[in-house]
Amino acid sequence: MDKLKRIGLLIVFCMFSMLTFAQQMDTAHEDPTDFMRSNGKIYVVVVCAAVIVAGLFIYLTNLDRKISKLEKQTKKG
Repeated sequence: MDKLKRIGLLIVFCMFSMLTFAQQMDTAHEDPTDFMRSNGKIYVVVVCAAVIVAGLFIYLTNLDRKISKLEKQTKKG
């Protein structure tokens, strides 16, 4: 199991390194964040990302509560 975790972490870190290489842009082009800031849309993106993260956090918290409740029921019965 420990070996499986190491392999999984290695794959995740490799994916992150690929993402950082994918984000490099040519300096001759305009930065997309400047375009979004000039229109005020960068704030919409930030709010959407925050809402998604908050939704995931709430979902996982509720799921944890339900699992804990089920674990208590199975221990009693």
